[in-house]
Amino acid sequence: MDRIGIDLGGSKIEIAVLDTTGAQALRRRVPTPAGDYGATVEAVAQLVEGAERERGSRGTVGVATPGAVSLATGLVKNSNSTCLNGRPLHADLETRLGREVRLANDANCFALSEVVDGAARGARVAFGVILGTGVGGGIVVDGRLVAGANAIAGEWGHNPLPAPGAEDLPLPRCWCGREGCVETYLSGPGVAADHARATGERLDAGRIARQAGTGDAACEATLARYEARLARALAGVINLLDPDVIVLGGGLSQLARLYDRVPSLWKAHVFSDTVRTRLLPPAHGDSGGVRGAAWLWERSWT
Repeated sequence: MDRIGIDLGGSKIEIAVLDTTGAQALRRRVPTPAGDYGATVEAVAQLVEGAERERGSRGTVGVATPGAVSLATGLVKNSNSTCLNGRPLHADLETRLGREVRLANDANCFALSEVVDGAARGARVAFGVILGTGVGGGIVVDGRLVAGANAIAGEWGHNPLPAPGAEDLPLPRCWCGREGCVETYLSGPGVAADHARATGERLDAGRIARQAGTGDAACEATLARYEARLARALAGVINLLDPDVIVLGGGLSQLARLYDRVPSLWKAHVFSDTVRTRLLPPAHGDSGGVRGAAWLWERSWT
């Protein structure tokens, strides 16, 4: 039976179908209906139904979503796609599709994908990081996702940035209501906001990276601040979790310089004489979340 994965993002909804061998048989994406919960549920359902018509068979459905489902209420919480918060997304998708749906945090799905057949394959403890519109994390130990007692395992993006210095002040306000969250510094919008605060120039993260590569001193300084902050934040993860591998995902994971520079910087903050944790790019590019969602139906991994 096909495994269908959905990655429900803030700007796009992606579907992938994995066949019985785990090979990708179909993949497509549509824009996410901005701020419209009902239209979002319908868009997911139509993607699933369209894929099944094309494949000529019914499949299992897993969904990667920002935030988590509250264990107390069954409603979405902590999503930076705020129209999902307080909504019974899991139940509504099951009702609309008329079947069981498995749903997990998008960073958890990314981490699972990279452990199953990606950059973290064979790792006993892996931490998967999303550096995109938001910042999230997922933990896989001995091949199994760690959800946690409160369904928030790996949510490092809403911890405070460690050891803020003068250049990190004033602490930026986060959509979650706190100040100085890791996400406000390390997300794509966070990079753009930091650059604007430092220079008065409004550029997105991709353009900042491109201009740094051509010798723009201000953009280079923005990326250097980013790397130092990422190193401090990941050092906190290493001190707590001590993973074998950290895999970066999301748009900012495409910055090749991170994989050399960040480990050289995190050594000063890790409580060990050696740091064997590897920092790796994703094997599946931006398909990690959608592939991990499909793998939610492989019981040996969850």
